[in-house]
Formats: sequence, structure tokens, C-alpha cells
Amino acid sequence: MRRDILIMLEAAGSGHPGGSLSCVEILLALYYHKLRHDPHNPQWPDRDKMVLSKGHCCPALYTVLAHRGFFPKAELLTFRKLGSRLQGHADRRVPGVEVSTGSLGQGLSVANGLAIAAKFDGNPCRIYCLMGDGEMDEGQVWEAAMSTGFRKLDNICGILDRNGIQQDSFTSEIKDLEPVKEKWQACGWHVLEVEGHDVQAVMQALDQAEKTKGQPCLILAHTIKGKGVSFMENNPEWHGKAPNRQELEKALAELDRNYEESLGGA
Repeated sequence: MRRDILIMLEAAGSGHPGGSLSCVEILLALYYHKLRHDPHNPQWPDRDKMVLSKGHCCPALYTVLAHRGFFPKAELLTFRKLGSRLQGHADRRVPGVEVSTGSLGQGLSVANGLAIAAKFDGNPCRIYCLMGDGEMDEGQVWEAAMSTGFRKLDNICGILDRNGIQQDSFTSEIKDLEPVKEKWQACGWHVLEVEGHDVQAVMQALDQAEKTKGQPCLILAHTIKGKGVSFMENNPEWHGKAPNRQELEKALAELDRNYEESLGGA
């Protein structure tokens, strides 16, 4: 997935690599382990729904949807091209994308609406909302978080991709979020902390969240922005800059080398 994300960004000449690379394992755990979905019937009424609140990280979402068969992988190379349905922020014209997002801070409000509607309809689906820590600066997030807790929407699971960097710098230098865990707890959420690049740990947290009744659950996933590419990791410069051809080749070589080393140590 990381290879495909970087290849599509280089082909487009624009996009957001940092946050896309930080949420790969989260999306893998969702789409290969937890979500009830059908790539051949994307509008299946009882499907679980995933709202990508950090909509600029759609390269990661588009990639996992293509790998799961919602649309051909070859279409990834049309990302951000004129006439393509793979726009630079999540677009619900794409099969598998539930909500068009990109204006940060709104995803959890939409997830609340989906969860309330499911409760009224008696629909067994669960709603997942993947948020970025930069958008925690938005007041609407906290209004939505209070509403979720107050209404005890236990069919919602929020996931916070806590990579510590927003557009220009580190979150601690722009508007410190801490104590972020306690803030969510104060809004009535059950909070689980995990290593966000440990797929097994994220899968277990998703399972535990589904078993939590009477309150919503937030998975606080500690991640590294730009994960997998050493010159992108923990570097605010790579929030919204696509790699050029030389940088792409360097990144792909590193990813291949790390993959081969992981197989050798297995």
C-alpha cells in the first residue's frame, strides 16, 4: 500500500504523503479485519461505514479500496487528474467512499448522524470515523464528541491518527492537545491507546471497541507521520508535498529493502 500511495502521488505531482503513510495499518485493520462490506455491492444497506474525516489522506483510502476490489488498481494513477473521480480529497463518487470530506473537523458530526440514523432504523451497522490530530483544533470536533458521549452512541468507533504533526509544524507547537486521552474520556468516551503501526494491536482494539456497550469508543493510535520512508518520517515538510521521481525511487528502494528484511527476520 505504501508503494502505491507514493507512486500515485508522484504521478499526480501533488497530494499528502505524510498523513497517508501514517494511517496505513489502521485502514488495513479496518478493511481486512473489521468492516462488514461488499466491494461488489458498495451500497449494501447493512454495511459498516467508515468516515475519513482527515479527507486529504484519501490516497491511503483509495489504495486500500482498490486493493479490496472496489475499483481497478490501475485507476490509482488517475489521482488528481482532470476528469478523474479520484479527487485530492475523499469523494463519495468513488465506490466505497461514504462521505466527501476535506474541510477538517466535520467527520465526527457526520458519523454521529449516521449512527443515530442506524439506531432509529434498527440497522446493526457500526460507524467508524478516522480523524487526524491537527483537526482536533476545530471546535466542531469537541461539540460532536460531547454529543456522541451524551447520546451514548455505542455504535460509533472513533480513531485518532496521533502522529503529532499538522500542516505546518508539530501539534505541540501550534495548539497543544494534551491531555488528549483525558479530554475524550471527559466527553464520555471509552479510550483505548495502541501502537498505530501494529496491525495486530489495532485489530484487537477494534474488537474491544465493538464489545464496549453504553458509550462510544475512541482508539488513540500513536503513529509516525510519513511512516516507512526515513526522509519523510516525523517531518512536517512532507504534509502536503508529493515526491519527485528521484525521491520516489529512493523511497521505493527503502520500502523494498525494509520489506525484504522483515521477511528474513520472520
